[in-house]
Amino acid sequence: MNPNDGFRELGRQECLDRLDGAPIGRVVHTRDALPAVLPVIFCLDAESAVVLRTSADSELARCIDGAVVAFEADAVDAAGHAGWSVVVTGLALVVSDPAEHDRLTRTGPRSWVTSPHDVFIRIDAELVTGRELVGGRTLYGVDLS
Repeated sequence: MNPNDGFRELGRQECLDRLDGAPIGRVVHTRDALPAVLPVIFCLDAESAVVLRTSADSELARCIDGAVVAFEADAVDAAGHAGWSVVVTGLALVVSDPAEHDRLTRTGPRSWVTSPHDVFIRIDAELVTGRELVGGRTLYGVDLS
């Protein structure tokens, strides 16, 4: 990251702390050989994995099970020209263990849409990157926004 671009690189733990407070994120995956992005409700699991909940019949579950995906969450203060963005990249797998599924039913993310057959998808946090812009971009006192 260029030290003069107005952004500060976030460390892994800072990234995970930001994710832990974010209400919504986006899954970036491939659908029919094209990039696709879907907003999702999520939570972080004990091992810092991102956990999603969706219908077992959903296209999302079919597309990302067993695939390497990216997950992004952010927060923006447009008026203050500030914000942050965190990206987690890793293998996504549908949780198949019944005991783990039961645990996530109690502790995992709550879906906004009810489905009779939900699945949980875990995205391993293999690569975690993030950056922050605080108070807009300035160079020698001149606002570059």
